[in-house]
Amino acid sequence: MPWDQLLSLFLHFLALSLLAIGGAITTAPEMHRYLVTQQHWLSDTTFTNSIALAQAAPGPNILFVAVLGWNVAGPAGAFAAMAGIMLPSTTLVLLATRWAREHQQAIGVRAFTTGLAPLTLGLIVATGYLLAQPYLAVPAHRWSTLLLIGLTLLFCLRTKYSVVWMVAAGGLAGALGWV
Repeated sequence: MPWDQLLSLFLHFLALSLLAIGGAITTAPEMHRYLVTQQHWLSDTTFTNSIALAQAAPGPNILFVAVLGWNVAGPAGAFAAMAGIMLPSTTLVLLATRWAREHQQAIGVRAFTTGLAPLTLGLIVATGYLLAQPYLAVPAHRWSTLLLIGLTLLFCLRTKYSVVWMVAAGGLAGALGWV
């Protein structure tokens, strides 16, 4: 991949870093738009599989960014994507955390923290919708996918168990060919 494309990848992920409220996964719809729809560097299936692979692997959730970058341009793409997504947000979080710790009782800090909850939830729902699209588009998988989404939501709302158990159940259902 030419240097100008690597720079474009780095700069795009640099900008997304500042929008990643709730984690980098919340920017997956914009990553999809850029990598699949606009640049045509990845196919829809490759994009979805990259996120699924990285989320299934042990380690931090941010690994999906490296996998996307790797699929775009190998090791250089993985480095460009990870550096872009990590540098601004890490710097901002370090500075903001220090400041917020000193001003944690201020009404503005408390209001900001409370206001981020619905924004984060909305971004996570948008990401889930994007990742479900390839399965919802196939009539044979549509109802089982919707059932798994509903059961996961019900499980999360009614129990205090980790959502990891539902991820494991979804993986098992997929391995058995039910989804």
